[in-house]
Amino acid sequence: MNKNSIKKFAIEARRELISRVGQRALKYGISDKAVGNPNDDSVNGHLLSSTEKKQRSALIGQIKEKGYEQVIEEVAYTWFNRFSALRFMEVNGYLPTRVRVFTDENNTFKPQILTEAIHIELDGLDMDKVYAYKNANDTDELYKYLLITQCNALNSVLPGMFQKIADYTELLFPDNLLHEGSVVQQMIELIDEDDWKDTVQIIGWLYQYYNSEKKDDVFAALKKNIKITKENIPAATQLFTPDWIVRYMVENSLGRLWVEGHPNDELKSQWKYYLEEAEQEPDVQAQLKSIREAYKALKPENILCIDPCSGSGHILAYMFDVLIQIYEAYGVDTRTAVASIVENNIYGLDIDDRAAQLAYFSVMMKACQYDKRFLRRKVQPHVYAIVESNHVDRYAVEYFCNGDIKLKEAMDTIIKELYDAKEYGSIITVSQQNWDVLYARFDEIQNESVMSMYSLASLELKRMVQVAETLAHKYDTVITNPPYMSNKGMGRKFSEYVQKWYKDGKVDMYAVFILVCMNLTKRTGFQAMITQHSWMFLSSQKELRNDIYKTEIINMVHLGSRAFEEIGGEVVQTTAFVLRLKKIMKYKAMFSRLVEYTAQDDKMKAFLSKKNQHCVKVDNIIEIPNAPLAYWLSDVAITILRDNETLDDIATTRAGMITGSNELFVRLWFEVSNTKSKYDCDNREAASASRKVWFPYSKGGEYRKWYGNNDCVVEWENDGFRMRNRKDEKGNIPAHAFNLEYIFRENVCWNSLSSNRFSARYTEKGYLYDAGGSFASPDSGESKSLLGFLNSSVAFYYLSALNPTMNFQKGNVGNLPIIRVSGELKDRVQSLVEACIGLSTVDWDSFEYSWDFCTHPLVTYRSGAGYADVPMDKCQYRIADAFHTWESNAEAQFDLLKKNEEELNSIFINIYGLQDELTPEVGDKDITVRKADLGRDIKSFISYAVGCMFGRYSLDVLGLAYAGGEWDDSKYSTFAADKDNIISISDDEYFEDDIVDRFVKFVEVVYGKETLQENLKFIADALDGRGQPKDVIRNYFINGFYVDHCKMYQKRPIYWMFDSGKKNGFKCLIYMHRYQPDTIARIRTDYVHEQQARYRTAIAELETRIVNASTSEKVKLNKQLKILNDQAIEIHEYEEKIHHLADQMISIDLDDGVKKNYEIFKAVLAKIK
Repeated sequence: MNKNSIKKFAIEARRELISRVGQRALKYGISDKAVGNPNDDSVNGHLLSSTEKKQRSALIGQIKEKGYEQVIEEVAYTWFNRFSALRFMEVNGYLPTRVRVFTDENNTFKPQILTEAIHIELDGLDMDKVYAYKNANDTDELYKYLLITQCNALNSVLPGMFQKIADYTELLFPDNLLHEGSVVQQMIELIDEDDWKDTVQIIGWLYQYYNSEKKDDVFAALKKNIKITKENIPAATQLFTPDWIVRYMVENSLGRLWVEGHPNDELKSQWKYYLEEAEQEPDVQAQLKSIREAYKALKPENILCIDPCSGSGHILAYMFDVLIQIYEAYGVDTRTAVASIVENNIYGLDIDDRAAQLAYFSVMMKACQYDKRFLRRKVQPHVYAIVESNHVDRYAVEYFCNGDIKLKEAMDTIIKELYDAKEYGSIITVSQQNWDVLYARFDEIQNESVMSMYSLASLELKRMVQVAETLAHKYDTVITNPPYMSNKGMGRKFSEYVQKWYKDGKVDMYAVFILVCMNLTKRTGFQAMITQHSWMFLSSQKELRNDIYKTEIINMVHLGSRAFEEIGGEVVQTTAFVLRLKKIMKYKAMFSRLVEYTAQDDKMKAFLSKKNQHCVKVDNIIEIPNAPLAYWLSDVAITILRDNETLDDIATTRAGMITGSNELFVRLWFEVSNTKSKYDCDNREAASASRKVWFPYSKGGEYRKWYGNNDCVVEWENDGFRMRNRKDEKGNIPAHAFNLEYIFRENVCWNSLSSNRFSARYTEKGYLYDAGGSFASPDSGESKSLLGFLNSSVAFYYLSALNPTMNFQKGNVGNLPIIRVSGELKDRVQSLVEACIGLSTVDWDSFEYSWDFCTHPLVTYRSGAGYADVPMDKCQYRIADAFHTWESNAEAQFDLLKKNEEELNSIFINIYGLQDELTPEVGDKDITVRKADLGRDIKSFISYAVGCMFGRYSLDVLGLAYAGGEWDDSKYSTFAADKDNIISISDDEYFEDDIVDRFVKFVEVVYGKETLQENLKFIADALDGRGQPKDVIRNYFINGFYVDHCKMYQKRPIYWMFDSGKKNGFKCLIYMHRYQPDTIARIRTDYVHEQQARYRTAIAELETRIVNASTSEKVKLNKQLKILNDQAIEIHEYEEKIHHLADQMISIDLDDGVKKNYEIFKAVLAKIK
């Protein structure tokens, strides 16, 4: 199945159908601006027929109720569903007429229904109309008429998919379906015909992809704090469940229900994903025997199954397959089984009308798969969209009740309970009623000899009653993939309802549905779900976890991240599980742990191979503090967790502070003037006395152990007075959690959120802490031992149990079990940790994003020894040798750090007695110092060279030479800094301070004149360039340098590129910290004007040469002339922009940071990418 083609079609189809439906609405005077008068007799010169007038009036009414955009979306979606259903039926031969509606017998886009129009037997077809359209040669209108008639004819057998099209959906039927590029043509040509033979897969993927753009829009709005409305819940939460997970859930719930009461090894052998039960203790077996006696009494037709969030019907369809197997094993013939399954066994609900249509269709087509004549049997499934009672006709209710008090009480209750049902979906609790009496009344009305308008209106109440009954039932198996949506996205009504009825599940919609499904399941029934796995671990879901522990976990497939191939990353981590509501103490559950596998198929293969299976008594696990479902922990590990002191006993753990506005108070350290920063204060008093503004701020960052991620500073002038007293627009002080007694102290910090493993780092004195960088302040003398433990495999083993969600809160870390080390062992641990910190510090400080950076490694190692060993003016060295020395040293650092980490792992594994659970080995990917990388390191060398050109760095000074404050020329004797802070980047050597010339000079000064050409070639080769070395380097400065600079400096560039545009008419760099109010004026007069003059001269020379050139040479010269003319035009337009800014003599404040200052000049600067 080509999912890329399906995705392309579905996304394009949605856009096209919305556009076409909107155009049809406009034809009738209806748009997003105005809907017109429903009583109009004509629109845009078109006289409305009585049918059109009625349909238009209904359309206007719907738009007034729901809004234009929602109605157009719904109609487009309805037609998409109908077209998809018709295509599936024609390919599989399920159309009663056996006449194809989109293609001919060769699957060509030549609808057979057109050629057979005068011969086809189709209910409701008016042959006079057919002949009239044919005589008028109006093929488009004939095709429209035939399609609508076909849909209406299918209403008699598939009313849940093909409602009678006499309403406004017919009015908005999309035009031009027979034209080139139409939705129908794309459907035929993009999706292979064979892909339409699997109902579940094709319908499921079409549903998911059709909604994908709307889903993106909904989540983009959510980021702006726009709550998810009831209309958008389906798009926001739908996710097509992988087939193997569906099979696992159905086989281990519905299948288990049957074979535990009717043992059948042959039947089980057909279920690839069925997990055998663990061997149980005798008293458990006795309790199970009692339950299975009840199962034994079940007949196939007695089994009630539901998916309360059915989506496109994937789970319902596989329920059907398993039920067929059960019926046949019981001796029932297939045809009888099919009708019984539809009529007696399967129930489905969804909040979304169109999803329910698809689920209904999937069930009906599954029935057709087993019984080709099924549609003739007029049996309908219990698959419904949730309906709400808000607009129920009270006269219809009165007619239905017919003065019967009991009927009235029942209907009043149903109407009350289903009010606003579209807000809540299947979570609504509905009271039991005497359903037989209600349906008897519907039958009585249906059989009335004369049907009045009240009769018809009252019959429309039947769907509401059917939905209510479905919600009120108790089921033998409840199986679903519920919507995932945190409480942040919930609308007010939904949130309040959840708070009232499902408080333990309030954190997320999936958690609510765990409780809902418990309510729907019979006491001895099975509940199977796939949900996010956070309920297993988070303290905020402890109550929900306790609710689940009151049931029996039969088995679980713990999937972790990437279980859905459509979702990358670590954020959505899932688990699939089967529960039985009746609790049996000491029951052993089966767990399959697949979290380490990073692809959907790999997880499936590992499951089938029975790898990483754990047989566990859940009752033992819940003794762990906070009761996480850490099923993989050994008895030894559980004992240690239960019986030892915790990290909170030896250290104070804290989440960092909330500034109230990071935009105001937090900067990357290199944005601000270094003269206003202080990195080594011992305490608050020293910080205040320093009169500095900016101080180190631990804010989390990437996965990194031991030391580093020190890239932020926070405004804490005068002990944070401004932050601690700033009020927001509501008069509140948003900043809080300052942890004043712990700031500026030596601590251990970690990232609260990680996309990898847990990593902790040492922070020396001088830091404040952000909420994204939690920390522990240990007892005196314990920081190094604690850091060693936190970065060990033992700590991660326990953290994976306490909270494997990659969101490492202080509570999780604080609950880690601590076994203290002492004596020689403690000395060894501290020695190893200090070595690890040292190695990581050297690595971090080797590049210029560290505030302790001294000089570039390729300068440090230019002689193969220390930087100071050779006088700069005597050197004749090769940069290749410098790189290889750096490469060797980096490799040695990496290997030594790995060796140290493995020794620490070994020490802690032995201390905790986890030799059977863990090994000390550390993978290369988990070592967080870097090996040499030629391309990266050469680019960082070029960046360092540019820093020396601007005077940020100097070959005569270690570390920063200038980052604000007073300029000192004496720092730049070996290699002079640029005088005017403007360095040109152009495609030739137009200026004295051409950046390539300056770079070449820098290489010569550092490595010597004799090796210059060899060194330039080495650099050019490292840049993967072709051509002469200088040309390659120039091309890098023009096209690559600024992109790399913005990346290195996290989109906060300190060198600003003034850029005229894509034609490269003009480019130059300045250093932000040396910016002066007249800098732009000097760029304009000294550089832009001069470049314009050069273009004029060059253009004149080329025009003269072209006059006397040969034909072949003219072609070449004309190309050059076009380039020059384009550049001249571009720089002319640029000069006008820069002139405007130059005249203003703008000053900047470095404290405002790059983002705010860059915005001032964005019209003349390169875009930050």
